[in-house]
Parts: sequence; structure tokens; C-alpha cells
Amino acid sequence: MTIEQALKQRSDSKCELCASDSNLTVHAVAASPDSSAGNCVLLCETCHSQIENPEIADTNHWRCLNDSMWSQVPAVQVVAYRHLTRLADKTDWAQDLVEMMYMEDDVKEWADKGLVDDNAEKPRDVNGVELKKGDDVTIIKDLPIKGSNNVIKQGTVVRGISLSDDPKLVSGKASGQSMYIIAEYCRKK
Repeated sequence: MTIEQALKQRSDSKCELCASDSNLTVHAVAASPDSSAGNCVLLCETCHSQIENPEIADTNHWRCLNDSMWSQVPAVQVVAYRHLTRLADKTDWAQDLVEMMYMEDDVKEWADKGLVDDNAEKPRDVNGVELKKGDDVTIIKDLPIKGSNNVIKQGTVVRGISLSDDPKLVSGKASGQSMYIIAEYCRKK
């Protein structure tokens, strides 16, 4: 049985958050121990797109979490908790639901771990714009290269940057050399 089949059977072919039955998709819950059906939820297109892009979230749509937060499925509890926590800053009803919610200790730990990942500091350019993997950036001032007498000149374009574990740094190739660059000395193109 595939993960999708198992989730459809578990949820009666309905979104596990809002109970819609249209355009269902499998959503792997972030920070899961593995990618089994127990660590995934079945979501409708609306719920899935708003979880993936929280900036477009319609707070009224998420009133459905009032019911789904009581699910016996840990993955559903985790998704409901995380989304209610994100909404708690904007709405009183979401804060009230977060305070009422009960989860086993291991499920709560899983839910909190995903929130930490969501809230991790992100690298930002000189204008405060978030930098993402694959972005092209322009160097805004001459930067000396450690360990050599060379300098990366202002206006140099670094294409297809990668992110590092340190949110203050991005990596890329400039003048044929791979290097780490302080994000605040870059401007996203």
C-alpha cells in the first residue's frame, strides 16, 4: 500500500485539516523521523498552499483547526499546532486554541522542533531581503579575500549562491574561486 493510499484510508479521502475532498495531496511533516504514512498528512490544495506559503494564509480558513487539533493522529496534531502557533500572533482565537491543545511529550517535542526550523534566522542582503539558494547577488563593496592579496571588486556578480549553516554567510564563486561571502555585503539581483 502506498503512502497516499494509506492516508486516504486513514482520512476517509478528506483533507485531515479542513475535511475538504478536492485536490488532495500528501504533505510530509517537517522534522519527521522518517517519511512513512504516520509522519505525513493528506491535505487539500488550499491547506497545502497556505502551509507552504504562510504569507498568503487566510486566517478564517484556519478556523477548521478547532476540530482537527483534536485528531488522534500525531502528524495532524503537529501540523495543527504549528499553524495555530504561527496564527497566534495575529488572532486571539488561535492563541486560545494553542493554550487548550494537548499533545503527548514526544509529539510536542516534534512540533516544537519544526517551529525552531521555521523560525531559524535567514541570510539577508544589505536591504534586508531574504537570500535563497540559487539567487544571484551583487557585491556592494570591495572585499579582501582572506589568505590572499586579491580583492573581490564592488559590482561583481555572484551567480547561484548556496546557503551555509551560518545565516550571516552565503557561498558562491567569484572570479573563479569558491568562497564564503558575508550576506550583508551583497544585494540580491
